[in-house]
Amino acid sequence: MAALSDQMLITQVTVFGSRRAYDTLVQRHQASLRQFLLSLTGGDGMLSDDLAQDSFVKAWLQLNTFKNKSSFKTWLFRIAYNVFYDYIRSRKEVQSIEDVETEVNSFYKQQANDGSLSSDIQQAMQLLSANERTCITLFYLDSLQIKDIASVLNMPEGTVKSHLARGKEKMTTFLKQNGYE
Repeated sequence: MAALSDQMLITQVTVFGSRRAYDTLVQRHQASLRQFLLSLTGGDGMLSDDLAQDSFVKAWLQLNTFKNKSSFKTWLFRIAYNVFYDYIRSRKEVQSIEDVETEVNSFYKQQANDGSLSSDIQQAMQLLSANERTCITLFYLDSLQIKDIASVLNMPEGTVKSHLARGKEKMTTFLKQNGYE
């Protein structure tokens, strides 16, 4: 039996209230959603798990509003992005996105100390702005198309392309300076 498409599963959830169908959607998308949230939180696994759970709960509650204008994954990532920024706004000690970038960059500095390619990539990621880092993550790690990234981040496609180009250029320059071709 072929695997059901996301749209068929969504129909089962909205029409019949099938928790099993929603469980299948969660299992299908939880790894990529968690990876996306890990990049936003600077690698905080526990926070990423909490935000992912909140995102799936919100998606469950709002599934009847899904209009199929984008993929379920894109819609889910948009919810997760909003959940993340709601969390950031709720924290009293963080006053601006620059503070968040500082926290994320300090995480990357702590993680990048063994000289391997992985740590060099982490160091290169710390050079990026939050938007550049998010665009790079969604494009290269989650394989989202530019139009889907634009939808998730609620920004024009041209802006996404600019963030990707600047982020890629910064990372390439850093890696070349550290002996990679």
